Amino acid sequence: MKKVIALSVFVFMLSCATNPFTGKKTMAFVSNAQLFPTAFAQYDQFLTENKVIKGTAKAEMIQRVGERIAVAAERWLDANGQQGYLKDYRWEYNLVNDPAVNAWCMPGGKIVFYTGILDVAQNETAIAAIMGHEVAHALANHGQQRMSAAYLQQGLAVAGNIAIKDDKSRQAFNQYYGVGSNVLGMLPFSRAHENESDKIGIYLMAIAGYNPDEAAELWKRMGAKSAGKAPPEFLSTHPASATRVKNLQAEAAQAKTEARKFGVTQFRPIKNF
Repeated sequence: MKKVIALSVFVFMLSCATNPFTGKKTMAFVSNAQLFPTAFAQYDQFLTENKVIKGTAKAEMIQRVGERIAVAAERWLDANGQQGYLKDYRWEYNLVNDPAVNAWCMPGGKIVFYTGILDVAQNETAIAAIMGHEVAHALANHGQQRMSAAYLQQGLAVAGNIAIKDDKSRQAFNQYYGVGSNVLGMLPFSRAHENESDKIGIYLMAIAGYNPDEAAELWKRMGAKSAGKAPPEFLSTHPASATRVKNLQAEAAQAKTEARKFGVTQFRPIKNF
């Protein structure tokens, strides 16, 4: 078992990429060259199976905000020595008729907003906070990392089953490994991604000319919307709303400082829809 773990660590070290926003090494068992085409095809399939809203003021707003955030990301990357980082990204922003309070981004920059999130957002600046967060997931290759982590989790499970010869011990391993690897591994990993995307996203929205103070206000509304429904933070893929509010409030001043480096000294006014 020790040899298997050592081999897993060795493979992990060989399969790393560097996150340009944090400078940290990240898992990359699957390359973007493999991941992006699959994500693009899945996105196109999703659009054919759902009601995409086109031509309305809110649909055009989603497009406008997405383009501004993508430009902000490219400006930041170029200024920090990452020219060409986005060459394989194919940004797309769609509003889909669905009451779910949700938005998501697939690897490579394919983004969906559900109409259900608009009532909580209330204004374009909050949309920019959500968009910045979703774009940040794509920029930081979180999809690639989650897939890599799942491979690692499965690989260690297989290794454990091969190494443990006793049936009773193997059953106990599977039971405890399944729970333990999720609660102590995969869920904290996912929450870390959400926190990272919040931080990157608030910088992007500020560089795009949107007031980063609104990000915390958005999550106050999100928290009120989900009050009594959300699981405890340690059992969730996402940080608690209160945690996000606290973190975003702490980052807002630095986001404004970063935006000034790009000539942004005033933000667009916050007006409700």
